[in-house]
Amino acid sequence: MAVPVPVPIPNLTPVSSSSSAVKPVVIFTTPPNYAARLSHLLTLKGHTPLWCPTITTHPTPQSLTSHLSPQSISLLSAIAFPSRASITSFSLAALSLPKPLLPSHGSTLILAALGKDSELIDTQFISQICSNLRRIKVLVPPTATPKSLALSLGEGYGRRVLCPVPKVVGINEPPVVPDFLKDLEGGGWIPIRVDAYETRWVGPNCAEEVVRKGEQIEGEVDAIVFTSTGEVEGFLKSLREFSWDWGMVRKRWPRLLVAAHGPVTAAGAESLGVDVDVVSPNFSSFQGVVDALDAHFRILVQE
Repeated sequence: MAVPVPVPIPNLTPVSSSSSAVKPVVIFTTPPNYAARLSHLLTLKGHTPLWCPTITTHPTPQSLTSHLSPQSISLLSAIAFPSRASITSFSLAALSLPKPLLPSHGSTLILAALGKDSELIDTQFISQICSNLRRIKVLVPPTATPKSLALSLGEGYGRRVLCPVPKVVGINEPPVVPDFLKDLEGGGWIPIRVDAYETRWVGPNCAEEVVRKGEQIEGEVDAIVFTSTGEVEGFLKSLREFSWDWGMVRKRWPRLLVAAHGPVTAAGAESLGVDVDVVSPNFSSFQGVVDALDAHFRILVQE
């Protein structure tokens, strides 16, 4: 495994500290490309967001380029995008290539994506691939999980599916991607794995703000939101750097609510020893986990 290096993180405008005494303080650990959106949703609910990113994502479009040449892409029957970052990296890779990537006539190419990520696969995106929009089929499974994505593709019959997935650096690769590839193989597909972007641990100090609050007498925290298993592992790994562990977090904030963005993240957190209190039933976007967390806060207020 490559040696992790500290990653610079852009600043988000902090919420006024004067509001934290009356508004629930919610830690969230998303990468920078998702942070502003989740912070905004939490703020709209009247919460005080505290951003402590534990992983970051960086596109590596050069790793995709050879797979998008006319000779290579014509062999594909589908492209399965398991994340927003994979779609972004694909777009960046396409910029350096003659377009459209496919001729106007030929077999249908399926573009599969999850939930709100599919909004990136618009007419402009599709036009980069083929001028004949009828040759492209966009597939969005009813449930926004990689397993559902694999199932929605149906029987593969030995066809090829390109899978732009992350290369994980600094933490262990969560089982999500290997399981996704196995599900595709089980459905008769031939998955072509490409490390289209990097998911990298931010570094040993990423939980420092949480530890600092824990050492303050009035450093209250009401909830923490995880949106991926990698975030959980990165958080726990940083806690150990400060001689903390999850048990100490629970002891310091016994009423802390742990919210997970969907069942995949919840299962990943539980496998790492982090008990989850709130799992969003609607996980096609971050709105689901924010709504679920807010509902739990309202119940606690009534008790």
